[in-house]
Amino acid sequence: MRRLAEGSANFGFLKDHPLLVFYGAGAESLIYVDAQAAMFKTRSFGEVLARDLVRRTNARPVSGKFVHQVQALNADGTLVPHIYAAFERLRNVGNQAVHDHLDEVRTALELLRTSFELGLWFHRALTGDRSPVGFVPPTPPPQQVPAAVVDGLQAEILRYKQELADTKLLLEGKASLAQAQAEAAVAAERAVRDAEARRDEAAALVTSLEPAVQAAQREFESAKVAKVSAAKREDFIARARRASHEPLNEMQTRLEIDRQLAATGWVVQDESQINPYASTGVAVREVTLATGRADYLLYVNQRLVGVIEAKREGTAPRGVEAQLDRYLKGLTAEQKLAAWRRDAPLPFGYVATGTETAFVNRLDPFPRTREVFAFHRPETLARWMREADDEPEAPTLRARLRRMPELDRLGLRPAQIDAIEGLERSLGEDRPRSLIQMATGAGKTFTAVTASYRLIKHARADRILFLVDRNNLGKQTLREYAAYQTPDDGRKFIDLYNVDRLSGAGMLDSSAVVISTIQRLYGALRGAEIPDVDLDDREYDSYDLDAPAEVGYNPQIAPETFDLIVVDECHRSIYGKWRAVIEYFDAFVVGLTATPVKQTLGFFQQNLVSEYTYEQAVADGVNVNFDVYRIKTQITEAGEKIEAGTVVPLRDRRTRAERYEELEDDFTYAGSQVGRSVISKGQLKLVLETFRDRLFTEIFPGRSTVPKTLIFARDDNHAEEIVTMVRLVFGLGNDFATKITYASRRDGGNPDRLIQAFRNSPELRIAVTVDMIATGTDIRPLECVFFLRPVRSATYFEQMKGRGARTIDPADFQAVTPDAEVKERFVIIDAVGVTEADLDEAVPLQRHSERQISLRDLLKKAGTLTAGPDEVATLAARLSRLNQQLTDAERHELADLAEQPLTGIVRGLVDAIAPEQLNPAKQAGPEAVRDLLAGALRPLAANPALRERILEIRRAHDITIDEVNADTLISAAGVPAEERAQVTVKSWHDYLEQHRDEITALQVFFDGRSRVGYDQLKELAARIERPPQAWTPESLWKAYVLLGRTAEAPGSRGVTDLVTLIRYELGLDQELRPYRSLIEERFRGWLLRQEQAGATFTADQTWWLERIKDVIAVSVEITADDLDGAPFTERGGLDGYAHVFGNRAEPLLDELNQELSA
Repeated sequence: MRRLAEGSANFGFLKDHPLLVFYGAGAESLIYVDAQAAMFKTRSFGEVLARDLVRRTNARPVSGKFVHQVQALNADGTLVPHIYAAFERLRNVGNQAVHDHLDEVRTALELLRTSFELGLWFHRALTGDRSPVGFVPPTPPPQQVPAAVVDGLQAEILRYKQELADTKLLLEGKASLAQAQAEAAVAAERAVRDAEARRDEAAALVTSLEPAVQAAQREFESAKVAKVSAAKREDFIARARRASHEPLNEMQTRLEIDRQLAATGWVVQDESQINPYASTGVAVREVTLATGRADYLLYVNQRLVGVIEAKREGTAPRGVEAQLDRYLKGLTAEQKLAAWRRDAPLPFGYVATGTETAFVNRLDPFPRTREVFAFHRPETLARWMREADDEPEAPTLRARLRRMPELDRLGLRPAQIDAIEGLERSLGEDRPRSLIQMATGAGKTFTAVTASYRLIKHARADRILFLVDRNNLGKQTLREYAAYQTPDDGRKFIDLYNVDRLSGAGMLDSSAVVISTIQRLYGALRGAEIPDVDLDDREYDSYDLDAPAEVGYNPQIAPETFDLIVVDECHRSIYGKWRAVIEYFDAFVVGLTATPVKQTLGFFQQNLVSEYTYEQAVADGVNVNFDVYRIKTQITEAGEKIEAGTVVPLRDRRTRAERYEELEDDFTYAGSQVGRSVISKGQLKLVLETFRDRLFTEIFPGRSTVPKTLIFARDDNHAEEIVTMVRLVFGLGNDFATKITYASRRDGGNPDRLIQAFRNSPELRIAVTVDMIATGTDIRPLECVFFLRPVRSATYFEQMKGRGARTIDPADFQAVTPDAEVKERFVIIDAVGVTEADLDEAVPLQRHSERQISLRDLLKKAGTLTAGPDEVATLAARLSRLNQQLTDAERHELADLAEQPLTGIVRGLVDAIAPEQLNPAKQAGPEAVRDLLAGALRPLAANPALRERILEIRRAHDITIDEVNADTLISAAGVPAEERAQVTVKSWHDYLEQHRDEITALQVFFDGRSRVGYDQLKELAARIERPPQAWTPESLWKAYVLLGRTAEAPGSRGVTDLVTLIRYELGLDQELRPYRSLIEERFRGWLLRQEQAGATFTADQTWWLERIKDVIAVSVEITADDLDGAPFTERGGLDGYAHVFGNRAEPLLDELNQELSA
């Protein structure tokens, strides 16, 4: 096989791919002997190459057929249009109309040339070798081929020979163009003769290798496919796209560079005709410097600023960096007089091959060569020069990015702080692509807006492009920018900088931020008419393209138009067929996503600057967790049959016009067809009735108002059927359910107003959509995400699911859903099996239901360190849900008990079960898993009081619904108040005994200490107020009054009266009386003892003493800080007190606390 490769004129470079060599060289040797066999060998060549590419790119064809493999490669963006077309030509071998032998040979020759082009493209993609290689045409042997065929092929053979000669043209070192062309023609003719000489040997080798090739083919087809990393895949696809452009010869390169310079606004001149005043930018060809001959010398505003080094295509720019650097530093003394900065190297350097352009800016702190789509416009270089003059210590954007001020963290969540600081760190390191992973609902857009403001203000970024996933999200993003208050002086973003949406009128020069979809941007780059920004056109939201996007230079939207591109909700499709649109721009690219896939990470070069998962967001209370409710029906699962003879309605998809037809044959349909090619009204009715009937018993028990529900339909026709059936099943009208799709506007509705109504209207409960609000749109009150359509993409499913994850303020929630207190979860209603498909990444944090394992049992397992990963996940979900329901007082109480917020405990549990932590532990063995989980459970395991308190609070928030037991009346009579009081007093006594060691206030009394703090009494009051006790100091006092153990006292009883209630019940006091009464008596006794001891007090001092007594009566004790509050401030506060009592001030305060308080 190696000999065959060495002897092949056109396929020798594929020597490491034996099957490709065999089929290519085989076709080459059979062109004139058996044209039909040669054509089918070219098809085999294409099949082997396609299969190899599928393995290298992890493409996913629907089958192993040639056609499906090519389609998958095209869909993934591996094939540009002309490469795809080449594969199609080979695939259609046998389908072409061949009229005679000449036609047959000519077709075989064209297919051989196509195979050569594909093989060369593949070789360049693998190796990066861009050296020009020409097709060597096999010439017809006169003794074997009829003269008519030889004569008929002469034109083709001559054309191929001329093309071959062009690839061998070398200008460097030649005296003239004519000499170079003559030598190239001789070299081409020599290559053709060499091929003729080896033709017979090649034919014999092909015949002898046939059996071995068949075995090799079987081995190749059955070989195990190696896993390809996202980074390798991205690298290969990028090289494949570069390789798809045929290298230019040296003459073509110079002409192409001249054309590109003119297109970007430069005037190109010969040195003999130099005129620096001809334009803002002038490029002068072939100028001699002190260090060599520069291909182009650049003037901007009559000042020398840069050099272009032109190289033959295939030259790696990195290999020319040293030469370019010499030229940038190599001006003659005379040339330095015209330089922008006489004592410094020229700042701007380019290496150009006609198909690739590399650029370096020596003003950057660490100059680094980067690829650009085209030369920068002269006006751009002039602006950069002005910026460098204005701020010499930070002359460029990249320099300013390294000097960003510290982030003002006020109002930002920790995840947002991590994202912004990580992004700025990445940009400061000049990393061209950065990815921010942030859970849906965690504030990605606000994060991006904050970063935008800082980059524009502090780094002086000229313009930022914000790419939204769908056009209707552009308005939402614009609102985010409009509402953003800057941290410096509180002014709105839009008061400082212009924010616009890309429209048919183009961009304003003053726009600091431009918002668009990638589809509209692509249209603008191509010069197409762009629809109005308020028109939601499905065509301009679709990511489907027949072939990868190809972009040409557009002077109205130059590559340097944006300094930064934010890609929101970034999806894999953007990096496939749409990546050329993003790569057109010389800009940093920042991706925002909740669910990065391998292709996302590959495109962003594994530069994940921050990571905040859905589970972490749930743990932090930023998102709510979800449950899954599965509805299965016979038709959904297995389909159905309509018997022949049945008259069925048929509907036109486009016009919705219906007609009736009688079925001639049985019509059998699968469950997967429901909603797409078949509308089963029975299936739809059953699913919706099941949802209705189980809604208030199993899905949201105890509720009475239909939760806000978003239903995903297959298409607009399906959505119409669903809306009609929803209204019918629930027995309600148009205000209850509506359709929100791209067709809504066509049907007379306004999608924006409908979305607003769905957010805010208490009447509109159910919305049906296809994909208009599947991503990005916030509907915070949403509690049900209902799937009546399958989803192919796991990433897209996560985005759709995320519509329900947002938290909402309880008051706002109750305004639209009045029978709910807080949004603590949402439910995925799965009627099509989307959560059971292989794509599913939707694993609820809660792995076990309440019926499977209770919170008490979970906490018990936490206490004994016997909880497994699923139980830890479930415990995290339950605690996260409880945290949504807590009052502020309960939240602070648990934080005090745990010495950290409850969200901190939940976050620790979630982190422990995260795959990046749990999987390595599993590989290390069971003990490592146990240690990992034990560490996360420790805050609960080491704190029994915390576990018990969590259960008490949980019970206080629970409503138990008994649907099982019927009841029987035993009696009906009033209960005497005295009997109830007796029960209350006994329960109070038992409570004091039972909790004496747990509650700080009780420990004080039981330990015999004399003083208790006000905060401790408040804690006790809060605890006894919760079920099952539900006591207050007032209710306890009334129980004692009813039993005749104390007299009715004026006023109401407060927290401090717990002191006398406890002392009386413990036998420390013989009489139960209000706490103030006790303090008053003690104060009178203290005054009497002072008088007997000879102490006297002035009227001023008595005023102070009376007020101090009053504070102790309501607060149990008094501190020095209290003296700086009312009513003491009217007499000078603490200083006034010290002045009145002199040296006795401090000991007197301690004495009063000791004598008066309990």
